[in-house]
Amino acid sequence: MANRTDPLAKSIRGTNPQNLVEKIVRTKIYQNTYWKEQCFGLTAETLVDKAMELDHIGGTYGGNRKPTPFMCLVMKMLQIQPEKDIVVEFIKNEDYKYVRILGAFYLRLTGTDSDIYLYLEPLYNDYRKLRMKKPDGQFLLTHVDEFIDELLTKDYSCDIAMPRIKKRWNLENVGALEPRRSALEDDFEEEEEKEDEMDVDVDEHEKDYRGRSPVRDRDRRRDSHRYRDRDYDRDYDRDYDRERGRGRDRDRDRDRDRDRDRDRDRDRDRDRYRIKDEKYYGCDRDRRDRDRGRRRSRSRSRSRSKDRKDREGDRKRHGRSPSPRRHGDEDNGAREESKKTKKKKEKEKEKKDDGTDHPDPEIAEANKLRAKLGLKPLKL
Repeated sequence: MANRTDPLAKSIRGTNPQNLVEKIVRTKIYQNTYWKEQCFGLTAETLVDKAMELDHIGGTYGGNRKPTPFMCLVMKMLQIQPEKDIVVEFIKNEDYKYVRILGAFYLRLTGTDSDIYLYLEPLYNDYRKLRMKKPDGQFLLTHVDEFIDELLTKDYSCDIAMPRIKKRWNLENVGALEPRRSALEDDFEEEEEKEDEMDVDVDEHEKDYRGRSPVRDRDRRRDSHRYRDRDYDRDYDRDYDRERGRGRDRDRDRDRDRDRDRDRDRDRDRDRYRIKDEKYYGCDRDRRDRDRGRRRSRSRSRSRSKDRKDREGDRKRHGRSPSPRRHGDEDNGAREESKKTKKKKEKEKEKKDDGTDHPDPEIAEANKLRAKLGLKPLKL
């Protein structure tokens, strides 16, 4: 008895109003706990209280496809079939958006084509948010105007097949509906009025312009072009000079940086080669310079003594007696001989200090190498 349609209800589209919902969905609604507990014994007056408690919309959800409370209330309205005035009041209710959506959904199922367009199209101006439960149980954020557009344009909504309705332009051609009036039409009219006023001002300005002398206007226009060209040329020359000076400074800085980098690289190379020479030669450089000086002085004295012997041999061959030496020459000879003996002693001392004259040949060879490296000789 609880699932029967009201005996006084009229048939909708030639069938029982509850048959607008598919049998599978209708059976699930009848088995739902919300339908059995909350929707039992509801009337058109008490249905409003349950509609005010809604917090989301949707069809069926979950693995076993449970119906939402929104679908249960839609089914109850199809069962009791409230009067048209009550449904219109639901739609015009601005305080509770889910009550408005419930009335719009019921009217889309049971109303005529002209009534659907007449009462649902004004809801395009309602931009409030709605919570819609998806088939997987998750919630989706939508808006009132989006849901109304779905009711008017889609074939399915909330798992229910929507009855077909005629296109709006067909109803306008028949005369069942007036052309739709947009809510922004008043604003468009205001904008058109402002444009008309601006056009009037432009026409008056053109009249004033026609009353002027053409020769005077031509001269004024020519002078304005001349001054504008002169200002443009002056600005162009100023910008060109500024850019050229800036480029010259940039080139000068680049040359200065290049010279500085070149000098830095040259000094770095010089320091690198000097350090390499010091590491390679070590302390042998001073010893090498001393030895070079000694060899030069020795060769000089040897050449001097050789020249002296050659001169004495020439005198003997020609039968000349050597000329008596002077006292100063004797002193020079003695001084040279003393230098030679001193050099010999120094050489012998150096040989002794170097350890190269050691009786053991291995130690003598090691001392030679240590002398080249600038190390002290081995004394054993």
